[in-house]
Amino acid sequence: MDSKENKNKEINERELKALVSLLDDEDYNIVNQIEQKIISLGNEMIPFLEHEWENSFNPHVQKKIEELIHQLQFDQLKSRLSDWKNRQGEDLLEGMWLVATFQYPDLDLSQLRKDLEQLFYDAWLEYKPNLHPYDQVKVLNGVLFSKLKFSSNTKNFHAPSNSMINIVMESKKGNPISLCVIYMLVAQKLNMPVYGVNLPNLFILTYKTPQMQFYINAFNKGLIFSRADIDNYIAQLHVNPMEIFYEPCSHLDIVKRVLRNLIISYEKLDEHHKADEVKQLLLTISDEEKPFE
Repeated sequence: MDSKENKNKEINERELKALVSLLDDEDYNIVNQIEQKIISLGNEMIPFLEHEWENSFNPHVQKKIEELIHQLQFDQLKSRLSDWKNRQGEDLLEGMWLVATFQYPDLDLSQLRKDLEQLFYDAWLEYKPNLHPYDQVKVLNGVLFSKLKFSSNTKNFHAPSNSMINIVMESKKGNPISLCVIYMLVAQKLNMPVYGVNLPNLFILTYKTPQMQFYINAFNKGLIFSRADIDNYIAQLHVNPMEIFYEPCSHLDIVKRVLRNLIISYEKLDEHHKADEVKQLLLTISDEEKPFE
């Protein structure tokens, strides 16, 4: 970098510091203009804002900086989700990672992939592709639920952490959809034809080939059941049977349902601001105008 570039960088940093210093101005209109200016500069501002927060001794300015960082991260998340949707949601793990970055913006996708690879390796050591499909499922059940101790989080069913795949992989506890996602991702890496199914009030899996189809409840340690069992379940709910209750759903449908669960979680905690933000994320990947009502 030559002296001219160094000089320009110094000027830019001085200008940015001056902007941040004005966040403490008593004039609301000035503060609002400064905030909009900083946000317009985009995500490259985040490291600078973090540095300014660390070196500020003004609690009011620190709070303003925190709000700006969150807004920049939130805007970035919406953009990433939109891009993921436009790519047809092909990578489910990426979609789950994006949801988790709402709460954990520094979460590393590559680390999640490594953690999933370890689960796959544990399963691969015991898996035999020539087994009957029921027995393939029982082997995977044994690895995930007996050896690795994944289980349903019944005590804190509505906790937001149940929708964060990084926390579920770390704690080994989750809700139906998060456990199903982990199960499905491992199963598909084993070349098992396992997919998600959207049931009312419960998310399950289906093992489906042209020759046979059955269902798996990851929330109940991989319990295997039949189409007739779904019929009975639907009848008990007094809901009209629909094809989506029996057939695989898309990755996009899965992430939408995770976001809906997250909205409910935050609303139960009276964290309505977070619930409203997650509604915006859901709107980003939905075709409906108000998909959360």
